[in-house]
Amino acid sequence: MAYTVGHYLGDRLAQIGLKDHFAVAGDYNLVLLDQLLEIDGLRQVYCCNELNCGFSAEGYARANGAGVAVVTFSVGALSALNAIGGAYAENLPVILISGAPNSNDIGSGHILHHTIGTPDYSYQLEIAKRLTCAAVSITSATEAPALIDHAIRTALREKKPAYIEIACNVSAAPCARPGPASAVLAEVPSDAASLTQAVESLTRFIDSRKKPVLLIGSRLRAAGAEEAAIRLADALGCAVATMAAAKSFFPEDHPGYVGTFWGDVSSPGVRQIFDWSDGIIALAPVFNDYSTVGWTAWPRGENVVVADGRHLAVEGMAFDDIHLRDVLDGVTKAWGTRPKKDTTITEFHRIHKPAAPVAAADPSAPLVRAEMARQIGGVLTPQTSLIAETGDSWFNAIQMKLPHGARVELEMQWGHIGWSVPATFGYAVAEPERRIVLMVGDGSFQLTAQEVAQMVRLKLPVLIFLVNNRGYTIEVQIHDGPYNNIKNWDYAGLMEVFNAEDGKGLGFKATTGGELEQAIRKGLANREGPTLIECVIDRDDCTSDLISWGRRVANANARPPENQ
Repeated sequence: MAYTVGHYLGDRLAQIGLKDHFAVAGDYNLVLLDQLLEIDGLRQVYCCNELNCGFSAEGYARANGAGVAVVTFSVGALSALNAIGGAYAENLPVILISGAPNSNDIGSGHILHHTIGTPDYSYQLEIAKRLTCAAVSITSATEAPALIDHAIRTALREKKPAYIEIACNVSAAPCARPGPASAVLAEVPSDAASLTQAVESLTRFIDSRKKPVLLIGSRLRAAGAEEAAIRLADALGCAVATMAAAKSFFPEDHPGYVGTFWGDVSSPGVRQIFDWSDGIIALAPVFNDYSTVGWTAWPRGENVVVADGRHLAVEGMAFDDIHLRDVLDGVTKAWGTRPKKDTTITEFHRIHKPAAPVAAADPSAPLVRAEMARQIGGVLTPQTSLIAETGDSWFNAIQMKLPHGARVELEMQWGHIGWSVPATFGYAVAEPERRIVLMVGDGSFQLTAQEVAQMVRLKLPVLIFLVNNRGYTIEVQIHDGPYNNIKNWDYAGLMEVFNAEDGKGLGFKATTGGELEQAIRKGLANREGPTLIECVIDRDDCTSDLISWGRRVANANARPPENQ
């Protein structure tokens, strides 16, 4: 059997640690899909549409470090590029692979199907260049290895998505075999001189402060610096807070952990500690309008150090081409046996009063948000990954205390409602041994509900808590109107539709705490497919944090033009 371009691509994907790739078939990628099916240890997983395919690969990348989506030209890829934009925003190396027209048609003047009706087919590549860190078009089998390796290598290095377009008549063309995986996995080390000075400068900064704190940002995982941040926190002994989108990126049972820093909606006592601090070391943060609560909680000034994945600015100097984990480990080592900088954690314990446990509601009383959140929190274990959709699910998840090892996944930069259902599917494919729990609102669910059928197909025991409050609650709190109302569905009943003749999914509707408890018990026992629990609550029953946050964001959106 001839070794082909498609085989080369598949072997490279397997070499970088992928066991699965997500796909939607179309005539421009069918031969490529055939080639990928022949790769040992690389499973082809199908999705209902290309947007879901992209988000499934994004969810897979969160669990596995990288993900792949394979789609057809234009009608498929343009839809998937929405999810690729999300992967770029969320710092995830998702590789989008698109079949493309026959190479002989390029420059021929032919008008082809699945295009915008012009003889120039380059528009998709040009769009992809704006949404990825590397975008290549393969029209020659000879050039394929170098182009494939460039795209994959760049995606893994930059922790950003890449795009590979392969002409449909080239994917089965003969091709050289790939060399060692080190060709694409090799990492550029930190610049030694810059690293030395960066460590010295950051150490001096911390040493000169009486009340330093660490702020964990959402790019910490992409920087590969989660463990290094723990080691630095151990050495300093100061207070440590996570930003909302970094929930679970630092262990919540760590003695220095104080909660979430999020302006007006911070965990109790955290905002005060940050207001009092004379040295905030922000590790891989994203300061946008959401994370700063409408720009009202943006740490800036001479007392703030921002350390990104490859860049650090401190003491009036900027250092580039250094890995954040190397900087943090360098400071930890330099700190040695110096006294702890524990003033902030001491102050926190003086002002912080642990919240009393939420009491269980009357099992026969109408279900309310607080009781729903309490019971979902009780499901979390060290082997749980909780995916929370844009909306009040963010705030419910942020308030939950995580056991060591539990993970939370949010999409707070891109904020695409509907992201969570296919992302959960992809995450569950990558981590079948973990308990995967999804919290999603009814409005978000309606965008991408089809992918629950693929959970049924693969018998993934995902636990889905669908909040039915008949509308876009997060939008209601920002700016209400009739456009925030949606058509109600029989969400629990959908499971019978998705099951069809052979599925094992379960669907329940919970209108009381007792019904929810019974549904959870049955859902945890179901290992043959997903369980969807429709939680019916009042339209206005949401967290007070969402109301406060929504008001701040609305004010930021409503700022009048400055130059009139």
